[in-house]
Amino acid sequence: MGKIGFTTTVPVEVILAAGLTPADLNNIFITRDDPGDVVDRAEALGFPRTTCGWIKGIYLCAKEAGINKIVSVTQGDCSNTHALMELWQADGMNIMPFAYPYDRDRDLLKLQVRKLMDALGTSEEKTKKVFRGLVPLRKKLKRVDDMTWKDGRVTGAENHLWLVSASDFDGDRENFEARLDRFLAEAEKRESRSPMGRDALGAPKESGSPRGRTLRKPPSVRLGYIGVPPIFSDLYETVERAGARVVFNEVQRQFSMLHDTGDLYEQYARYTYPYDVFGRIRDIARQIKLRRIDGIIHYCQSFCFRAIEDLIIRRELKLPVLTIEGDRPGPVDARTRIRLEGFVEMLGDMK
Repeated sequence: MGKIGFTTTVPVEVILAAGLTPADLNNIFITRDDPGDVVDRAEALGFPRTTCGWIKGIYLCAKEAGINKIVSVTQGDCSNTHALMELWQADGMNIMPFAYPYDRDRDLLKLQVRKLMDALGTSEEKTKKVFRGLVPLRKKLKRVDDMTWKDGRVTGAENHLWLVSASDFDGDRENFEARLDRFLAEAEKRESRSPMGRDALGAPKESGSPRGRTLRKPPSVRLGYIGVPPIFSDLYETVERAGARVVFNEVQRQFSMLHDTGDLYEQYARYTYPYDVFGRIRDIARQIKLRRIDGIIHYCQSFCFRAIEDLIIRRELKLPVLTIEGDRPGPVDARTRIRLEGFVEMLGDMK
């Protein structure tokens, strides 16, 4: 099967219905052994230093992976994508634009999805058949998410990796599902780390000891992570070492399409990431209440227009928000690590 790249999550059902292999260029870039070197080489080619690291990374990764067909999301993602498209076109690649309508207009969304079907040579009937066939897989991904916030059997890092990979199923849907089945079977055997009962979330219990009654260690801080997936390689590990757990990954969860709509077009209309920030905030607020989240980490990529939305997010969310910024691939820098540790300590004191 031919491989087709894309710049952010698109209706993967159309790609699969066309008999093509989906390739999320972001996943290809960040899972390389040398993502930092890719950014350096892109800058050596002339990319401005003040361009998003993801843009620089996916430009070269598409070329080096031998991908010559790319679905480029022109509305609902990065404002730099237009120039990136033109650069790829100058390199001789076949570029297919896709636009999410800002106001979630269902008719315009259907038009865009059907144009993609035509461009890839498939039909609505075949696409909807794939959509129905993916329902069991998406339910398994929902189990991963539930096991993250309900009982702590899945870590924030594991949640991130499985959900973000659902944009293209690592290029092999059957293998992805088989690995997911094995992971779920193993995770089910783990000891629960944070049952959603009163004892886990309320005051710490008393317990006996040779020296008298003591309090058990209080539960770790429950965090939500919002914003695009991090370019840092060890963010979740850094958070856990500080004594907290990420129990909600906003955009990764959206990539995996866990909302059971029963309709292809409605699924992508309810997908919050490409539309206005207010829809995202409503979704985040619901999850804060459901998952009993203590604080929010808002990740912003350097030089990204979405950082401006932080002003609205801070105004609307009614709990502490720590905004951090990442630029290049690599471990969390010392300054950000100290800020994360201080944030977790503050939330622990508040609890």
